[in-house]
Amino acid sequence: MTQFKTNLPDGVFAASVTPLKEDFSINLEALLNHCNWLLTNGNNGICLMGTTGEANSFSVSERKAALDYLVDNGFPPEKLLVGTGCCALPDTIQLTKHATSKGVGGVLMLPPFYYKGISDDGLTKYFTLVIDGAADPNLKIYLYHIPKMTGVPFSVSFIKNLVSSHPDTVVGMKDSSGEWSNMKAICEGIPGFRLYAGTEKYFLEVLRAGGAGVISATTNLTGSMAAQVYTRRKDPQADDLQAKLSEARLAFEGASFISSVKHMMSKHHQNKEWLHVRPPNGNLTEEQALELETRLKKINFTIQ
Repeated sequence: MTQFKTNLPDGVFAASVTPLKEDFSINLEALLNHCNWLLTNGNNGICLMGTTGEANSFSVSERKAALDYLVDNGFPPEKLLVGTGCCALPDTIQLTKHATSKGVGGVLMLPPFYYKGISDDGLTKYFTLVIDGAADPNLKIYLYHIPKMTGVPFSVSFIKNLVSSHPDTVVGMKDSSGEWSNMKAICEGIPGFRLYAGTEKYFLEVLRAGGAGVISATTNLTGSMAAQVYTRRKDPQADDLQAKLSEARLAFEGASFISSVKHMMSKHHQNKEWLHVRPPNGNLTEEQALELETRLKKINFTIQ
């Protein structure tokens, strides 16, 4: 089994939401406070500037400034998995070089997602150019497989070939396909590859298959529950704990995760500043908010 070396911890990662000010600029102080709060509430690490973090609504300079602020103010960079994948190759290289210069645990990389029908050869060329352009031996890439959003899936054969050609660099993946069969195929086909499920629903199964953990929007809120599954994954009670965690995750499905998480953070902290979402995304409707709160109340869910 290949040993994929990285400083990034296993376990529970929150795909952090990004607090904004009224003018839709990033509230850097609130982001730092939130990331620290996430670590004290069950998360082993933070995925910064992912889908839930509204990354593709921010400029390259905004994304770099957010990371700078966290690291410069004492947040441990080895606990950060930073989204750097963009449509434009130079933007991806720039963000990736910046992230590695800050000593982050890894970068989470989307495929170039505007053009569809991309061949595996085209994707291989793109990632090779990013790796060569970053030119950093400490670079650790985690592929971000989210075909529902990108329309550009990573096939198992593509992943195997990329890992084979860059085994010290391409070390893991976040699988947000929602398909357990795909996660299982990767765990079995690439032993030791650091696979993170993109939803709590498959957390325990991924761990049992040899994967690394979970990276999810809703672990902004379910972090303490997920932590129990992780720490007690070998106990007889693990399946019961997983069932409760899956129930909580399911309560959030149906509306935007960005808006749903921010809505509940606003309720928890009694702070309406949490409701700022950069357009074109927006807040939950009153009906959606009521439905979410009703679902969570029905299962007695509380944020710890």
